[in-house]
Amino acid sequence: MVRQVLHIDCPDEKGLVYRITEVLYKHGLNIVSNQEFVDATTEHFVMRTAFEGAETPNGMLEDLEQALPAKANIRRAKIGDRSMIIMATKEAHCLGDLLLRYNYGEIPADIDAVISNHEELRSLTEAFDIPFHYVDHEGLERREHEEQIQKVIDQYQSDYIVLAKYMRIFTPEFVTRYQDRIINIHHSFLPAFVGANPYKQAFERGVKIIGATAHFVTDDLDEGPIIAQDVLPVNHSYTAEEMANAGRDVEKTILAKAVKLVLEERIFIHDNRTIVFE
Repeated sequence: MVRQVLHIDCPDEKGLVYRITEVLYKHGLNIVSNQEFVDATTEHFVMRTAFEGAETPNGMLEDLEQALPAKANIRRAKIGDRSMIIMATKEAHCLGDLLLRYNYGEIPADIDAVISNHEELRSLTEAFDIPFHYVDHEGLERREHEEQIQKVIDQYQSDYIVLAKYMRIFTPEFVTRYQDRIINIHHSFLPAFVGANPYKQAFERGVKIIGATAHFVTDDLDEGPIIAQDVLPVNHSYTAEEMANAGRDVEKTILAKAVKLVLEERIFIHDNRTIVFE
């Protein structure tokens, strides 16, 4: 038995859940879990259905197309049948956490490779028998550097790119090429303190909580659809450096959570927002 997930989003109308589940029943599939949501402001319907059965039920997608509105988006995915590339710079905590979780089977995907514009994380990566690609940015225009990165990515054809503290901004062309496939961790509780040095910004404002935000990357810096967030309390006794140290634990935890949610097909993107079925 193969475990798969069905994603459907379309304009809302009466009887959608019944019609979808009827098609799955007709094809002899066993529904393991079912989650749906209707955005009342836009009258838009989304549904995530996990099911077991034949790997490729003949005619199922065609029957769903007949049963659903003309504007319906239908996607089927097999859990565990995904791969990703991780990009990092010098900081080890997010990359190391992902590699450790992957080593113990907690990441439902293959990690194809790690790409970095510095050499510092090579030994960490290769300790887990993961290929490490050093793509130096020195002396290159941003687009030239991205062309070198794309050559590496194209070797693997990975489904997702995970930015584990990769501290460079992509051009719009690069982002468009991998639209809805780049996951970033930002060391701040967005939309507060965007850009560089958020802990310094937070310290100067005297905040009482700090946090981290995992989101999809878009052309707008740190404004892509949010996947997951978390915070922890701080007080007046914390320096900016102590805030940053505490924040690293939140960063690695929330990035791992976001990656797992995406790989388990629990995320819908709708109007620059995410619908998350946990």
